[in-house]
This record gives sequence, structure tokens and C-alpha cells, in this order.
Amino acid sequence: MNQFKAEIVGVGQTAYTRGTENTESEQVIHAALEACKDAGLEPSAVDGIVMAWNDIPSNEDFINALGITDLRYHSHVHIGGASAAAAVGQAAAAVTCGMADNVLVTLGWNAYSGKHSFSSADQTESAIYVPGLKIRQNLEMPLGIFAPMQWYSFHANRWMHEYNIDPAGMRTVSLTTRRHANLNPAAYFHSRTLTEEDYDSSKTLVKPFHLFDISLETDGAAAVLVSRSSNHDKGVSILSSTEGHANYPDDILGRRDILNMGITKAGPRALELAGVTTDDIDFAQLYDCFTFIVLRQLEELGFCERGESPDFVADGRIGLGGELPVNTHGGLLSEAHVAGMNHIVEAVRQLRGDCGERQVENAEVGLVTGYGDFGDGSALVLAKN
Repeated sequence: MNQFKAEIVGVGQTAYTRGTENTESEQVIHAALEACKDAGLEPSAVDGIVMAWNDIPSNEDFINALGITDLRYHSHVHIGGASAAAAVGQAAAAVTCGMADNVLVTLGWNAYSGKHSFSSADQTESAIYVPGLKIRQNLEMPLGIFAPMQWYSFHANRWMHEYNIDPAGMRTVSLTTRRHANLNPAAYFHSRTLTEEDYDSSKTLVKPFHLFDISLETDGAAAVLVSRSSNHDKGVSILSSTEGHANYPDDILGRRDILNMGITKAGPRALELAGVTTDDIDFAQLYDCFTFIVLRQLEELGFCERGESPDFVADGRIGLGGELPVNTHGGLLSEAHVAGMNHIVEAVRQLRGDCGERQVENAEVGLVTGYGDFGDGSALVLAKN
């Protein structure tokens, strides 16, 4: 079963750094050109653009930089870290129904050196986009709740309390993704190992999050090129793409079920539309803004029941050679924070068999997820051609 007649034929990325002389526009354009080059397509042949989350550069900038002569489709997706996977779905839909032939999906920012700082207490209009800003400013900020690690701690602590969660599962996710990053030359933490002792002795920033439970802030961009299915030499089939939203999308504390997430809806739908089950997934690139979000997604996706994810990830199950390798590039925790677009790039490379030391053996079907804002979710199922 296949929801679309579309495939990803090109991927591109910049270097992932902390500190850059390039503007965000230059980062995104560079990644877009790399995706075209990877696909063997002249940039001027692009006739569609989907911008995931960040609205830089403008459509006019793309037209000028790529030499596009007939931009037939453009879209902007604003659901935080769920934007990347959802944006690929929009591109696939546009290609499938004939609105465009070659659609670039891009995402980039200077999250370390620019204005997008998730760790900053300055969560105003001049900082990052904050959903439900008036709620934050009037109800939470007066109580000292400013940063994402504080917001998500309510979800994490409630989950841990209700299901008597062993926090060792969070350590497992952190250590596993770092080991994967150590095999990835593009990863920001490629040369920096992480031991159990390092993790356990690191500072607890907001209970229950240690330093290494929280994603990186980096500068960089990534892009993928979506075209109509044609068995392209480098093509990877897009089997399905879905999005879902929490019942109270701009809030966590006001939910009747604080554990309600968009991926609870989007994940099972994506598997059903693709005609696969969790048993068919050879690897998963799961959005990992925090280690606990990886565990929670494994539960909501149906790989295990609520409360069982710490046991599920034990004994090497999510490492290379395990039953379900997770975030084989290092993820947002150890490769780079490109709001999940780097997860899609990695999934494509895994299905092509281009990942060298970190290659998943016999990879045929991969899952990518997104988690944004206060629980927006997206899922993407990809398959080897």
C-alpha cells in the first residue's frame, strides 16, 4: 500500500556547527543546492518549495538563488518539530496530484548563534516562536516557567509518577544516540564519547532532566527533494505521511490527559496507510528534543505499552544490531538540532545503504517522527525502492 506516488530523490545538508558566518538564508540555500546535486537535478527545474517551520529564506530568495523559472507550488508548515515530516507529506501530495514535479523541502536555522535559543529565558516575540504565547506570558512566566525543559518536565514527571518509570531508560537513549553519533562524521558530537558515569554525574537542570537528556543547539540546515515516483537511482519511496495534534494543542497543564500527544493519533495512522506494522519497521528516527520523548513515542506508536518503554530500550534493542535501531545518526541529542529534517536525511541514507559503519543491515522500511510545540506530532514511513 502506498499513500503517494512520490519519492525522495535527493538529500542535502550543511556542516553542523556552533558558530557560523553564514546567515540562515545562506544555510538553507546551501542545503537545497546539495539536495539538487545529490538528485542530479538542475536547481532551475525545481517548481515547488515547502518550508518547514522557519520562514527563512523567502520564496523570492529561492527563485533567485536557484534560478527557478516557474514556481508552481509553495507552502509553509508551522508545527514546531513536527514540521519536517509533515512538510514532506505536503510535498508528496503536491507531486502526486500534479501541482508540481520537483519539490524542495527545507529547514534550517542558526539555533546556537542566532536568535533561536531554546534555552533562553527571553521567550518573547523577539526570541523563538512560542505557541500560545499569551498563556505563557500571563500564566506561566510570572511563576518562572520560561523554557521548554520546564514545560516538558510536567509531562515527564507525571508519566514517571503514574507508571513508576525507571529513569535508566532515559540514560539508555542518551548513551545509545551518542554511540551512534560517534560513528557519524557529520555529527557535532562525533569525537565526544559519553559514559554512564558522565551521564549520572551531569547536572540535573530541571527534574528529571540531566544535561544529556536535552537536545543540542546548533547552526545548520538540511533539505530533501521530492519528485514523482520513477524508480530514480537514489529514490526512496514515501509510503505515508500523517500529522496529529494534542486535544489541547497550546497547553500541557490544562489537558485532561497530560500524556495526550499528537503522535498518539499520527503514528498508528501512518503505519496503517503504509500497510505496515511495527514489526515491519527496520529502524526509527524518532524526534528527540528530550530523551523521555523518545520513550513516550515508542509507547504511543505501539512498540510497547505505556510505562514499558524503559524495558523496551534495554539490552541493546535500540542500538545498531538491535531489533529497532533508533536515531542512527545521533539525533537532535548528539548529531545536530535541525528540528528533525536531519532525521529524514538519515532515513533516506539508511534505505540507500550509504551509512557506512552505522548502516542498519538489510534496511527496507524506516519510520521518522516529529514532535512539536506542546504535542503536535507527525510520522513518515519510507521504503527502499
